[in-house]
Amino acid sequence: MEVLTLGPTGTYSHRAARAVAADDDVGFRESVTAIAEAVARGAVDRGVVPIENSIEGSVTETLDALADHEVAVVSEIVTPIRHALLAQSDRFEAVASHSQALAQCRGYLEEHHPDARLEAVASTARGVERARNDQSVAGIGHPDNAGEGVSVLAEDIQDRDSNATRFFVVAPPADRDDAGGKSSVVIYPNANYPGLLLEMLEAFADREINLSRVESRPSGDRLGDYLFHIDFEAGLYEERAQEAVDRLEEIAERGWVRQLGSYDTQHVLY
Repeated sequence: MEVLTLGPTGTYSHRAARAVAADDDVGFRESVTAIAEAVARGAVDRGVVPIENSIEGSVTETLDALADHEVAVVSEIVTPIRHALLAQSDRFEAVASHSQALAQCRGYLEEHHPDARLEAVASTARGVERARNDQSVAGIGHPDNAGEGVSVLAEDIQDRDSNATRFFVVAPPADRDDAGGKSSVVIYPNANYPGLLLEMLEAFADREINLSRVESRPSGDRLGDYLFHIDFEAGLYEERAQEAVDRLEEIAERGWVRQLGSYDTQHVLY
């Protein structure tokens, strides 16, 4: 099975992808959008992309990619995030990492390195690469990325020990499954009136289905126009879940509803 995730080698996405495929079968892209495009056209079997972090919230690029590309969600991986500061020495002027990692370590950086310039790069592993190539730069990444010229200056620098990230395993739409304990849908109502959001929520509340995430994103068509991402705790094989989705389709008669699929959660510890 060929799997794509965010690269280069050593990213947290790479570590999550190892739960899906052997290391030799994992390839890399620099963006979630590129991964979703490859999966949607059937160029690869699976993609592993971050969807939500317990500190910084949802990954907006992933939300937009799920709305813009015909893919299915077939599994969810949850893994703890342990950040370390890596550099050639403690005499650095900048800290490079993914924007989410920089935000997750904001408190540590403000306390211990308030004068360091923060540099957002494509991934945590890319930040460590910058540190290997430039002694004036430190990177934030998993402590296992130490070596080849950089060492761990500090471990567990994330602002909260409970830091964890959810990853979606995405597949071509033909692989969508209705079996699983959780499901995800994207709704574009193409409408705006009082009570619209309430109507969508009532579709689940009336059937005693718990929502684990609700998020709005701009449609990109015009100001004030939104689509909605909803995760709920029921499988699409359940009658109550299908009734809820049918109700969403009635509400979004001028727009669309995309059923991403049902899936189970896998907890991976590193």
